[in-house]
Amino acid sequence: MNLSKIFFNVTEVPELRKRFIFTMLLLAVYRLGAHIPTPGIDVIALSEFFKRAQGTVFGFMDVFSGGALSKLTIFALGVMPYISSAIIMQLLTVAIPSIEKLAKEEGEYGRRKINQYTRYGAVLLSFIQALGIAIGLESMKSPSGIPVVPNPGFTFMFVCVTCLTAGATFLMWLGEKITEKGIGNGMSILIFAGIVASIPNAAITTFTLFKNGEISLFKIIGIVLIILAMIAAIVYIQEAERRVPLQYARRNVGRQAVGKYTSYLPIKLNPANVIPIIFAASVLMFPATIVKFIHHPIAQAIYDALQPGSTLYLIVYAVLIFFFTYFYTAIIFNPEEIAENLNKHGGFIPGIRAGTDTAKYLDKIVSRLTFAGAVFLTLVAIVPLIITQKMQLPFYFGGTAILIVVGVALDTLRRMEAYALSISYEGFLGRKKKKLKLGAGG
Repeated sequence: MNLSKIFFNVTEVPELRKRFIFTMLLLAVYRLGAHIPTPGIDVIALSEFFKRAQGTVFGFMDVFSGGALSKLTIFALGVMPYISSAIIMQLLTVAIPSIEKLAKEEGEYGRRKINQYTRYGAVLLSFIQALGIAIGLESMKSPSGIPVVPNPGFTFMFVCVTCLTAGATFLMWLGEKITEKGIGNGMSILIFAGIVASIPNAAITTFTLFKNGEISLFKIIGIVLIILAMIAAIVYIQEAERRVPLQYARRNVGRQAVGKYTSYLPIKLNPANVIPIIFAASVLMFPATIVKFIHHPIAQAIYDALQPGSTLYLIVYAVLIFFFTYFYTAIIFNPEEIAENLNKHGGFIPGIRAGTDTAKYLDKIVSRLTFAGAVFLTLVAIVPLIITQKMQLPFYFGGTAILIVVGVALDTLRRMEAYALSISYEGFLGRKKKKLKLGAGG
């Protein structure tokens, strides 16, 4: 894929250019809000606290927020409350028949209602997280003993909770607008932007540590090689697919019937893409945010046990990734529905009976691919954390961020190409475009 030609052709497609510019403008708004601090916070004291939090779950969360959490800006909560709410709604859709009926049988109306419930849930979760943070901040001090909140009280609580909740709600709106009028999945794009925004600071921190002799050149070279190897593996796995051969008895083209022809059904090696990683990270981040600010031995024990690299963290993270990989794949890939559609259109898999046998055959293939995809996602998420411990790196280094950046970038480029192909025959590949002629006689 030639990126220079892709982005050059973006400027030649007016509709795509408008969507691209719209997305960039909203991302600029997001990054601007990530630098507006919440009133009543001593930024210097908070910065000292987060310098000590590198390598903990808070350092992990700060990467996802693009540095907004370490500064406690109005966008400190990011889009994780919305993602957590979306997870809850999807689980409720499976568990509660009335919600399942609303999602599957009510069409567009049902989808709108589910989205509405998801938004309400996101606001509620944002409020709970914001309240927990505000309560904890009032008693928090920097390592040098400076209070993070100089003037605690009801006024600070009200302002802090309002700002953080409103900021998370506004980000939810931004993400939905990017999905609707921009390019790609809005929530994933915002997470992508936050991670990318933290890269320059990570590079500066690494250089400073090397200059001060706290990290060796050997470790830096090793980290770079690991990152490059991970990027190559992620691209390979994300683009890999199993092509199931198909045959059609006949094909109707207009009023004419064409004879038997062959095709294939592409099934991704990792059908769920980066969604399981994002879901798993969101589930782990939410309780960690709450318990950190609860000054109780049990809460602190839970927080300590959920630190990246700890045994419990690695086990829970792996289990969540496997669960969400299978769960999300089951939502987006329905073997019975595909088998039924194939049967309706006269298609079949050679050597497999149409109907139930086809559905079982596809389910068997998807189950094996899903297992392989879950193993891959787990290795990408966990192995770098183990390497961080073994190499004793003084900053967060995780495959989760790399996977999200690469996965979202590939998905967005595919969406850009698909959108261009919907208005031209040749799309992005540098060939001369043939505009579709619509209308009577066209």
